[in-house]
Amino acid sequence: MEHRVQACIAGGGPAGLMLGVLLARAGIRVMVLEKHGDFLRDFRGDTIHPSTMQVLHELGWLDEFLTLPHVEIRQMRAQFGDTLIQLADLSHLPVKAPFIAMMPQWDFLNFLAAKGKTYPGFKLVMNAEARGLIVEDDRVTGITAQTANGPMNVRAELVVAADGRTSTLRKAANLESENFGAPMDVLWFSLPRAAGDPDGAQARFDGGRIFVMFNRGDYWQCAFVIQKGAEQVVRAQGLAAFKRTVAALVPFGASRVEAIASLDDVKLLSVQVDRLIKWSRPGLLCIGDAAHAMSPLGGVGINLAIQDAVATSNLLAAPLRDGTLMDGDLEAVQKRRDFPTRATQRLQVVMQNTIIAPTLSAKGQIKPPLAIRLMTSVPLLSRIPARILGLGFRPEHVASS
Repeated sequence: MEHRVQACIAGGGPAGLMLGVLLARAGIRVMVLEKHGDFLRDFRGDTIHPSTMQVLHELGWLDEFLTLPHVEIRQMRAQFGDTLIQLADLSHLPVKAPFIAMMPQWDFLNFLAAKGKTYPGFKLVMNAEARGLIVEDDRVTGITAQTANGPMNVRAELVVAADGRTSTLRKAANLESENFGAPMDVLWFSLPRAAGDPDGAQARFDGGRIFVMFNRGDYWQCAFVIQKGAEQVVRAQGLAAFKRTVAALVPFGASRVEAIASLDDVKLLSVQVDRLIKWSRPGLLCIGDAAHAMSPLGGVGINLAIQDAVATSNLLAAPLRDGTLMDGDLEAVQKRRDFPTRATQRLQVVMQNTIIAPTLSAKGQIKPPLAIRLMTSVPLLSRIPARILGLGFRPEHVASS
């Protein structure tokens, strides 16, 4: 099978689908390839931040989006030892939806896919895994893919790698990255939620342990932070030991941990923080996690990816439509998104080194770091974490179609 479009996007995640929809909205013939048959996968980026909902508002879709089942989180709190601190209050942000919407990512992606199908130039192909690049005269001119119906080639003026932190296409393009390391991994699992449980998000920092819970309506999505590479130690200690550890951290009693039937219910997120030195080569652009893998701190990865997609559409839709796309246009996307990416990753690395790593190696109870105590005690400064968390360092806005 051979297809020809103006833009071909590998990866039907938040960055890939949002870019596909925005390009189709601008009149571009675009094909999005998603290797799975559906979007149903647990423990992905399920935090839709105010910056992303502001994009949906600018598109006229926010009210419809918020009819989908979700939980609103307006404050972020953390307990350091015996001290409870409010880290961020999003309700003051100057946006249409000043809160984080906790929503299964598959609902968000299905919403975007449905919007894309309203445009004649949009095509989403499921069960289509990007395997490699078509290169002619040192320029990327398409993608080779494997589909349910056999091999497929897609020729395009623009190829976009939005296929995640283990991107096949960025490897095929031999693009080099910088790795900034991470002192932790995360074990994800669920616990039942009952009437009377606290609302919002809960985080607890104790010597050697970090435990975070997100309200998902009828259950808690839980993140148990461990030292890098310690997953095998946890699994070797067994289910009973893991339940005892979690039971000591949950704020509502130990009985809920019986819902963890086996360690197969506990999924590993191997944390990495890296960034491509150069996001593009002739004909190819990387965005989202394919360009910069983020730490799960703050849940900002999905929202940074959405901002990449908006900037890419704003900068490339017109030259794609006019047939004047140049290599410099692709480089302009990196120039636009380089500062917010670097600033976010720099902040995450600082938090990893000054809060996460010391907590995981500490013994006994700990106190909130001085920087957090200052940030949360001075009213003017307390607005800064909310703005960074909710809007990022450079929010993007949708261009008129």
